[in-house]
Amino acid sequence: MIGIFDSGLGGLTAVKEIRRLFPNEGMIYFGDTGRVPYGTRSKEIIRKYALQDMRFLISKSKELSAVLVACGTVSSVALDALKDNFSIPIIGVVNPTAETAVKTTKNGIIGIIGTSATIKSGAYEKRITELAPAAKTVGIPCPLLVPLVENGFIAPDNEVTRLVVKQYLAPIKAAGADTLILGCTHYPIIAGIIAAEIPGVALINSGLEAAKTLAPYVKNDSKCGDVRYFVSDNPDNFSHIASIFLEEKADIVAEKVDIENY
Repeated sequence: MIGIFDSGLGGLTAVKEIRRLFPNEGMIYFGDTGRVPYGTRSKEIIRKYALQDMRFLISKSKELSAVLVACGTVSSVALDALKDNFSIPIIGVVNPTAETAVKTTKNGIIGIIGTSATIKSGAYEKRITELAPAAKTVGIPCPLLVPLVENGFIAPDNEVTRLVVKQYLAPIKAAGADTLILGCTHYPIIAGIIAAEIPGVALINSGLEAAKTLAPYVKNDSKCGDVRYFVSDNPDNFSHIASIFLEEKADIVAEKVDIENY
């Protein structure tokens, strides 16, 4: 069984990829919808939240074989703190995504979009430089994208999101990047808007790349792919929003958790 957590519901894009790759694997998903976004918080608060999220997941099942941190912010800022405090394998999104970006780029110019905390951490840039010292990176913080996605501004013709994306991507276009890391698992939901603004640029989905690395921990015998969903805020509208992120129409129920108790 795999545990997954994110600052909100963006991590459901990773759940979708895990279900596609490992359809028989059970999962527990926690979305911290009551405290989203993490990307504007201090390092200390991000680490506190991440530790609480991990403690919650572990409390729900003794069968977890690994935890996927589907949050780019936590993966960039607090992954070491998690690994120092828990013995279970913990997978972040940064390393596998950076590795795929380096393999994908043809001209060595890689754009990165993420939350303010993710870009400020320099985690993607550091890993890319380790893998390809000659590569050039252009990191742009995009603090408005998570709330736009969480509030449903995701239609391909949504003018508000389109204009925000256009402004954020301008430096990446100007730099001539041929590859763009979607450094937050919310961003694949608006990949169409992003692709329309930078046609021909390869988009690297961090949730997908991280999901691929779970193969050694997957048993594929856990209750035929059952997924339990938990959130930290009102779950009443969860089914509708989850259907968008998972790209399937289903009656999905989430349980509310008081995450501050963990």
